[in-house]
Amino acid sequence: MASFSFGAGNAAKIARIPLYALGRLGTLVIPRGSTWAFGCGAGVGDGPLAVQRIAAADGRRTVWLAATADEARAARVAGLRVVPRLSWRGYWETARAGVLVVGFGTGDVNPYAVSGGLLVQLWHGIPLKRIGLDSAETLRTGALPDVPLVRGAIRLLYRAAQRRIALLPAASHLVRGRLESAFGLPDDRIVVTGEPRVDVLSAGDPGERRRGARALLARVAGGFRSTTRLVLYAPTWRDGAPDPAVPSTGEWRAIVDMLDRRDALLLVRSHRLGAGSYTPPFPTDRVRDLGADRLRDITAALPGVDVLVTDYSSLVYDAGLVPLPVIALAPDLEEYRARRGFYGRYEDAAGDDAARTWADALARLDAVLGDPALLAEGAARSARLSARVHAFRDGGNARRVYAAIQARAARRRGRP
Repeated sequence: MASFSFGAGNAAKIARIPLYALGRLGTLVIPRGSTWAFGCGAGVGDGPLAVQRIAAADGRRTVWLAATADEARAARVAGLRVVPRLSWRGYWETARAGVLVVGFGTGDVNPYAVSGGLLVQLWHGIPLKRIGLDSAETLRTGALPDVPLVRGAIRLLYRAAQRRIALLPAASHLVRGRLESAFGLPDDRIVVTGEPRVDVLSAGDPGERRRGARALLARVAGGFRSTTRLVLYAPTWRDGAPDPAVPSTGEWRAIVDMLDRRDALLLVRSHRLGAGSYTPPFPTDRVRDLGADRLRDITAALPGVDVLVTDYSSLVYDAGLVPLPVIALAPDLEEYRARRGFYGRYEDAAGDDAARTWADALARLDAVLGDPALLAEGAARSARLSARVHAFRDGGNARRVYAAIQARAARRRGRP
């Protein structure tokens, strides 16, 4: 499994300072045009793809910046014009684009050609854990000396990158405050439009969304009966450290026994940058891998799931748009709270009864799967949480973002 840490990433950014400087010189002489460039650190999908679809339908010339050959193939299958992100052509396309739309950061397009473009940062989920300038993790130095001079250089690089953001959509005014603090942006650059990435959870008929999601999951995770319950387990990223919730052999047997009893499957969605193996040490068809190599964007699959188990993932907020019952499994809560921190109280999102062990989580999961009233109660609790953080639930977030980008671009050109 791929693993990544802020320390390693920050060290690499400092080493590439000369390349950023050279790239900046190029953008001073290369004129920006009317193309919109898109990229996403998680691959073809998420908010950038949702906005690209709206822009292309409106006649915009678009290009997708792909990091790998696999991503390029996926982009072509999706009907996108695609170029390699870190190639000379990728630099040229990024430098020529008038609008740059990213989901994770400037590295989603060619990072050396961002200066001067209208940069739209969609982010990739409502933050529960602290991010950006609000988290010490962002400024960790990895192999570099952990001294004020190095930390200061990283902070300057981070702030310089964030200042390029012209527009940052937020799911609600509550979330807007978190993003304003994390990115260090003035409030006029953050707009409450809703997140484009979750439009698929609100558009159309709920029954059709569930049928489509179940069909998608059957294709990528293997077939199952129409009556089989699906449990999604989605642990979050721990900055390259192993996940402490990886089950022991005994816990795996208890998990599979419960799944057999309830005719359920456990779909394991490990974080694409995380570390830790979720393969049971014995043969079973009850546990299926649902990593990013199988399904790039998990959002569209959520309506096909019956219960979500997670720790600190932003999926806890998305689940309420389905809505799904959520069982919190947080074995390292105190350590994670001290190291990373949360926006508000963790209990406000996860409830006061977060499980600390798989035994506790399984007892709650068994009860929810066996009692329709508990299932409905859990879904209602998720819906109430969602109502606090999602201002829009009409499937129109991408269109609002597109309109906001158009308005911001017109202002740049000096038009009213």
